[in-house]
Amino acid sequence: MFQHIVEADWLKEHMQNASVRIVDCRFYLGEKEKGYKEYEEEHIAGAVYADLERHLSGAVEKHGGRHPLPRLADFIHFIESIGISNEMTVVAYDSQAGAMASRFWWMMKYIGHEKVYVLNGGFPNWNRHSYPVSSENPIVVSKSYEPSVQSWMLASMDEVKQRLSDVSTLLIDSREEKRFAGLEEPIDRVAGHIPGAINKFWREALDENGMWKDRQELNKHFLEANNHEQIIVYCGSGVTACPNVLVLTELGFRDVKLYAGSWSDWISYEGNLISAETD
Repeated sequence: MFQHIVEADWLKEHMQNASVRIVDCRFYLGEKEKGYKEYEEEHIAGAVYADLERHLSGAVEKHGGRHPLPRLADFIHFIESIGISNEMTVVAYDSQAGAMASRFWWMMKYIGHEKVYVLNGGFPNWNRHSYPVSSENPIVVSKSYEPSVQSWMLASMDEVKQRLSDVSTLLIDSREEKRFAGLEEPIDRVAGHIPGAINKFWREALDENGMWKDRQELNKHFLEANNHEQIIVYCGSGVTACPNVLVLTELGFRDVKLYAGSWSDWISYEGNLISAETD
């Protein structure tokens, strides 16, 4: 039984409740309009849409990475516009094995929202159940939202740098093994990883159907996280790190931070150390 992940059966039972807001987060990095087009064609009935780059990211600058967090005021304005208030239960989903939905989950947690969840298996699993879908945009009434920012959840580049030699802190790189090792880098200008990090590719926490593995398997997967006071998780740009943050939180680790700028931010600073298998 998960605390931050809900099953399709649960959502089917509660989707008509006016206090439940469903958020479609489908997004494809190589085809930026594809997610919204899919939403327009078919989505979970009653769902609103959140775009990774227009709603869940800010403007790209010299530092901050490829998907920097948006300004707090902009994000609050967005969630108010899609009818989310402090009291609502929010369920996010995608077709990317939870990567984009987990980013939305993390951002809602960051502003202090308690009742926010990720749909296990996302839209593909919803369709496998033949549960209600629609092509109609729901009528949404704007709400008011009062954030309570949990600043402890966010790690800055300086904090990461300061903790590189701290044995009480575990640094987790969520990218594929080849990118972590510096053997290939299809996106960022520099290959490798932050010194001292261990590699836990985010997809390894899910099965072949995009469903999260059971708690026993997840505990085994993150065995190295035990006996550390703090965990800092990063990826390429602060998106696919979020599924790992979600799972670690699910497993009961209390001090789990997201380095939102991630690798693309780290390499934007001259002098930051880099490790690679080829060293």
